[in-house]
Parts: sequence; C-alpha cells; structure tokens
Amino acid sequence: MGVDIGELVEKKITKFEELSGKRIAIDAYNTLYQFLTTIRGPDGTPLMNRKGEVTSHLSGIFFRTCRLLSEEIKPIYVYDGKPPLLKREEVKKRRESREKARELYEEALHRGDMEAARVYAKLSTTLEDYMVETSKKVLELLGVPAIQAPAEGEAQAAYLSQRGLVWASASQDYDSLLFGAPKLLRNLAITGRRKLPGKKAYIEVEPELIYLKETLDKLGITREQLIEIGLIIGTDYTPKIRGVGPKTALKLIKKGLSAEEVYRRHGMEVPEVLEKAREYFMNPEVKDVEPTQLELREIDVEGVISYLAEEHDFNKERLRKALNKVMERQEEARRTMKLSKWFK
Repeated sequence: MGVDIGELVEKKITKFEELSGKRIAIDAYNTLYQFLTTIRGPDGTPLMNRKGEVTSHLSGIFFRTCRLLSEEIKPIYVYDGKPPLLKREEVKKRRESREKARELYEEALHRGDMEAARVYAKLSTTLEDYMVETSKKVLELLGVPAIQAPAEGEAQAAYLSQRGLVWASASQDYDSLLFGAPKLLRNLAITGRRKLPGKKAYIEVEPELIYLKETLDKLGITREQLIEIGLIIGTDYTPKIRGVGPKTALKLIKKGLSAEEVYRRHGMEVPEVLEKAREYFMNPEVKDVEPTQLELREIDVEGVISYLAEEHDFNKERLRKALNKVMERQEEARRTMKLSKWFK
C-alpha cells in the first residue's frame, strides 16, 4: 500500500527513449502484484497453465522486460526479503483483507456480477512463493539481474540509487522517497492504454519521474520532515491520523510539530513503534551489492521459449517475436560497438 504523498510531489512525464541506457532498480514485489492484478480475464480469473498454476506474473515480467530491453533500458529487479517486525500488523491486515475480498469474489461470481468479481479478484491477489521463484527463473534466462534484499525491496533499491549503482528506483509506492531514493520512477510496468476502474473510459499511462531533492526544495522541508509527514498520514508501519491528509500534515510539520504531537492533538494514542519506524526509514536494513551483480547477460533464447512454452503453455510465436525485437536491438548495438557498454 505504501504512504500516500502523491499530491505533494511534482511528477514529470518521461518517455521510454529518455530512459535508454539507464540502469533502473525495480521493486519486484510491487511490480509482480501489478501484473497479477491487471492481467486477468473479464471475470477476474488470472492466466493459468494446464497445471492450474497462475502465470499472469510471468506474462507481465516477460513481455515488460523485453520491452525495456528493446528500449535499451537496463532493468534490475529487487526482491523483498523478510518483512521487518514493524510491518507485522500491516501484513496481518492485508491477509485479512485479501481473505474477505476472496469471499466477496465468490459471491459476485455466484450472482453473475462480473464487474464486481473482477474488482474483488484484484483485491484478493496473493503473491505465492512459487510465483516469486518462477519470475526469478524467467529473469535468469533473460540475463537480467535479480537482487535479493534482506528486508524491504524498495529500501534496497533506494540504497542502490543512493550509491550511484543505478540511475533510479522504480515502484508505484512513494515509500521509496522516504527511504531516500534520489529519483523515483513510477508507471514503468503499466505504461499504455488503461481502463479506468468501473468506467467505460481509458487513459494513457506514461512513466513519471520524481526527484527527491526537487520535491524537498519545493516543499521547503527536509527528508526527515517528509518522513514525519508519512508517519502522520500513515505508513506500512504506523496507522494514519484520522482527518489529516498530506497537505494538512505538511502545514503542521512546517509549524514545527512532531508526529507524536499531532497524534495527541487528535486524541489518538501515540503508537509504540513510531520512533522505530522513523529510524527504519532513515536506516533500513540493506546489503552491499557488487557492480558486477548488476550487469546484463546474454539471453538464453531457446531456454526462455522452452521454459515458458513447454512448462507454462505460452505461445511460442509470441515469445519469439518479443525476443527477436530485443535481439535485433542487441545486434544493432553490436554493429555500432555498443554492446559491451550496454551490458555493463
């Protein structure tokens, strides 16, 4: 879910061609959830292979990664590790919410309400262990790095960005900014024409780039104060203060109030984890990564096709067509002596 500070940040629309040659650290779990919720049938049923295993995430990660590679973008997927103890209540809440959505999904199917069924199917989405492992297998065959974070993937991605090992972090969640990502790239996995929920209307979704320093300068605050705003409006580790939105929180913080003071002013008990959450955003659990771990490798074309077509029932022609676009771009780079630079 993440912290909702979208109305405070300035988003700059960017194009894929502007990202060419850039190394991007992608929040893998966030991205996989997007694929699992959007790649579904009219009644909310996800793509599945003959064994009944969900493959929506594989379709998403394969075709989207091929698109990125064909644009000469260098993706690195960063996977979540063990959730921090601070997140225990949020994890429990999400599990209960998914279980309730699953019940409502079955009820909607029973009464033939396909629109409601699709909505509840998305809300009941669960990322299973086998989905994580199969997505990593696809990336391995595509020659794309998959980094295992010790805890929060977006915190690890932000750390890579801070060290200058990647150009930007990519996630839909704004938590990346609280974790200190200098540049946050949104909509990387969902660009294109998208239907508005519950409406017969479509919008064109494009990548959005947010600069942390520009955001802080424009708001006239520090990163510590941005974290304080997050603690007031609600994070994955702390509850929100009822009736206080981002703009109000900004005003209160600029008056010199702390999150604790705002909690008390609104008659709420100060959460015990508040100080720990504040410290975690500033100093999350991350690990060092060698630059060589972030380099692209040659694609195992036949390996990809064999794995996705024979084990997961993908169409070979579609797979080969997507791979050919990437190979053609690599061949072009090879002719212009850019290929080794592209991989590194």
